[in-house]
Amino acid sequence: MVNGAAHRVWPFCMSRGMYMHTHTEFLMGNEAIALGALAAGVNVVAGYPGTPSTEVLETVAKRRKDDVYVEWSINEKAAMEVAAGAAYAGARAMVTMKQVGLNVASDPLMSLEYIGVKGGMVVMVADDPGPISSQTEQDTRTFAQFSKLPCFDPSSVAEAYEMVQDAFDLSERLGTPVIFRATTRVDHGYESIEVIDADEWKQHPVEGFIKDPSRWVIFPRLSVINHAKIEARNAELSDEFSDYCRNFIVPEAGEDKRLGIATHGINYAYVREILDETHHPRLMRVATPFPFPERSAVEFLQGLDEVLCVEELDPVVERALIAVCGKYHLDVKIRGKLTGDIKPAGENTVESVGAALAAFMGEAPAEEAGVSAPEPPQLPVRPPVLCAGCPHRASFYAVKRAMKGRKTLFCGDIGCYTLGNAAPLDMVDTCLCMGAGINIAQGVFHVEPDTKCFAFVGDSTFFASGITGTINAFYNQADMTLVVLDNSTTAMTGHQPHPGTGRTMMGEVVEKVSIEAILRAIGLTCVETVDPLDHELAVETVRRVADEPGVKAIIFKSPCVVLAKPQARSVVDPDKCVGCQRCVKQLGCPGLVPKDGKVVIDESLCTGCTLCEQVCPFDAISGGQRIAMDLPQAGGAR
Repeated sequence: MVNGAAHRVWPFCMSRGMYMHTHTEFLMGNEAIALGALAAGVNVVAGYPGTPSTEVLETVAKRRKDDVYVEWSINEKAAMEVAAGAAYAGARAMVTMKQVGLNVASDPLMSLEYIGVKGGMVVMVADDPGPISSQTEQDTRTFAQFSKLPCFDPSSVAEAYEMVQDAFDLSERLGTPVIFRATTRVDHGYESIEVIDADEWKQHPVEGFIKDPSRWVIFPRLSVINHAKIEARNAELSDEFSDYCRNFIVPEAGEDKRLGIATHGINYAYVREILDETHHPRLMRVATPFPFPERSAVEFLQGLDEVLCVEELDPVVERALIAVCGKYHLDVKIRGKLTGDIKPAGENTVESVGAALAAFMGEAPAEEAGVSAPEPPQLPVRPPVLCAGCPHRASFYAVKRAMKGRKTLFCGDIGCYTLGNAAPLDMVDTCLCMGAGINIAQGVFHVEPDTKCFAFVGDSTFFASGITGTINAFYNQADMTLVVLDNSTTAMTGHQPHPGTGRTMMGEVVEKVSIEAILRAIGLTCVETVDPLDHELAVETVRRVADEPGVKAIIFKSPCVVLAKPQARSVVDPDKCVGCQRCVKQLGCPGLVPKDGKVVIDESLCTGCTLCEQVCPFDAISGGQRIAMDLPQAGGAR
């Protein structure tokens, strides 16, 4: 199809605004996705925080009506299953996560595709090209192919708002979960868009769960039958997607060079910004990477000699076009990542796409044509560091001092405390994925029993994925020290509540889940809770606990400094400071600043945690006041 002509009527292919009252809002992409889901009549939203997806669920919680349920689940697997249960009952459900969270949720999702759903269910996954704040650059479009799930890939904030509603409609019509995949530049981009008034949001009635073991209980025979149905459905859906208004072809303008450009997502915006509206090759925009719109692709390829595929992460469009050329015997050269014309990794930019298009079209790059911009000034190097006064710094430093001179392994995890790897702390030897540090420590112990193995995990991560590893360590008789860094929040992604905070996203105050009680229920007999900012006590506790046999735990409990207001700020007495800079060299706190041969404290950063006061050998720092913690007496919680 060309320019959106379609025989099937999709909701936003004809402006829904013609039938509903709308207004304009300036929205972040994630906010637009949330409002689109609410407009589509979503009943239940579950998720786990992770950049760049977090704001979707937070916006639902903020803008929802009273009949919409929302929760931060303990992890993505739990969120996926909560959403699935709601969809089984006929509700419209959405689950939100970042791309690495999809790994955690993949177990139920793979089976869910075979079972299907009754209410519309959208799996909102935020990919992170770069990566900017993730461990991997995995591409959810590839996961859609693997899981055989339909996938939507918006190019703008406005389109994200509209397409998530299409995703709900498609999911409910086909009885299948649908992946809605956006990337960071769409998730965190802003745009003024037309949105439907709240009083005209769709009201989706919920039928309720109807017992039917032949449908809802997965067995091998059912899987074989449904697998065949899935393959047939996806073949039909490929043809239907060729008529979807957001998969379109822009005809070539000006001189026909028999060239074509295929693109997707935010890269479509980059391409359109670069191309001359009066002179450009034929263009294909792919909004549904799976099932791939094959018929539309054949139409696009007719008469072309070469096509450049401009995409981020995996060469999904490129491989699909190569397959189409082979199937239909089309003599078209497909270029992109596989041919080295598009960089194989990292985030694309307008500049990198512009250079690729210029090379493909045989034109001089902008800088050679005399259009180069002035060279910007060199930015200072600013590596991420733990906040001034962060209790994690005190925890790491206490363990470092306590274990000095001993053969020790420090396994880290995902969270703010990953920054403990930076000098001068240098306290993270491994970091893989959420909860992995606990099991990695066990693996090292089993082959190096003379190594003292520590595993650091945050309170939110402990609930998300640390409990099973702790049980595994206890059951399999590992010798290791678990260190729970409990700052009473999910700090890295924006201070979301978790089971240990006693608050839910529905605004309810509930009983806090005790980490210490969980550890004791597992069977640990040595569990100590201590304030890491009580430095000498913390060091003594680590030394004593580390020498206990088996699995033991230290809970370092102190609130995140972003949420806890300073009681008083520390100051340096210039007459006592000798300029040794021990505080700077040992702690690396950004609030400690060398100046004129001595050290001063940045009042705008200092939280008065007193750690530097306790480290200074000359008592040159004073005035701070750490937050009082009501903790059991150290050495008694055994």
